[in-house]
Amino acid sequence: MGALADPTRQDIVRLLAERPSAVGEIAQKMPMSRPAISKHLKVLAEAGLVESRREGTRNIYALREAGVAEVRAWFDQLWSVALRRFAMVAENSRPAAKRGKGSNRPERNQRAARTKPSRGKKA
Repeated sequence: MGALADPTRQDIVRLLAERPSAVGEIAQKMPMSRPAISKHLKVLAEAGLVESRREGTRNIYALREAGVAEVRAWFDQLWSVALRRFAMVAENSRPAAKRGKGSNRPERNQRAARTKPSRGKKA
């Protein structure tokens, strides 16, 4: 996932999500040269996120469906773990009475103390 750590590569992926494009087309939409775009595309290709096909003298780059699916599965897994941890924290943060266990609420203990007979002197 390091290939997507660079904001320029993220922008390239966004552009390719819209439609497959040649290096020159991508470079026109970004503030950098074709050779710089080519280097970023090489990193994305090595990571399995983009693929290219030859059309005449141009290489047309497109997102690689399997690579994008792998990234999505990775994010889904991270998200699932985060949600489970959040649920555990939320469950452990709730008061005991709401979890279905005994209550430690002060008003209940005060009521019980008032109903007990006193052991002191009779008046």
